[in-house]
Amino acid sequence: MNRDDVEVLARETCHQGFFRLDRITLRHRLFGGGWSRPLRRELLERGHAAAVLPYDPVRDEVVLIEQFRIGALEDPGGPWLIEIVAGIIEPGEDPEAVVRREAVEEAGITLRELVPVHEFILSPGGSSERIHLYCGRVDAAGAGGIHGLPEEGEDIRVMALPFERAWALVEAGRVRSAIPLVALQWLALNRERLRASWR
Repeated sequence: MNRDDVEVLARETCHQGFFRLDRITLRHRLFGGGWSRPLRRELLERGHAAAVLPYDPVRDEVVLIEQFRIGALEDPGGPWLIEIVAGIIEPGEDPEAVVRREAVEEAGITLRELVPVHEFILSPGGSSERIHLYCGRVDAAGAGGIHGLPEEGEDIRVMALPFERAWALVEAGRVRSAIPLVALQWLALNRERLRASWR
């Protein structure tokens, strides 16, 4: 099935703030034939994002960040999450340009080569956000400290960790956000190939 198998009957904006919330009434074709009854759904329109896992193949280190996230406010582990560099793609902006800019702003590092990892919809049950995920070659020597743009309310702690230590955080359940989980699992599968090609 494709987009032609969905009929939007009505669409209204319920809220426009930092993000936009739309209420959509639609129907769609059914696998068994015919059409669904009209369904009403709310859709969070927050734009699309690009993210990068900075990796130093010589030191075998990844650069991770930690920051406050409102979506984890009630999470038992707390609202400070271990993540990777990411940013919203502005209209007409190239995803690669986004991760290169955000690497400097959020982590104080410069990306060299970029390898596309995957594109995926982060939370399709209620949000349209699509992620463009990359792995980027960096020199992690000296990576660390506090970064981010104060005018955007960013307070970002940067840490360069040996891959094995970062993977131990994954296994211990300390990495609780989907994007870094996908990125680190991809690196676990492709690390030796990257080290061979990037060294």
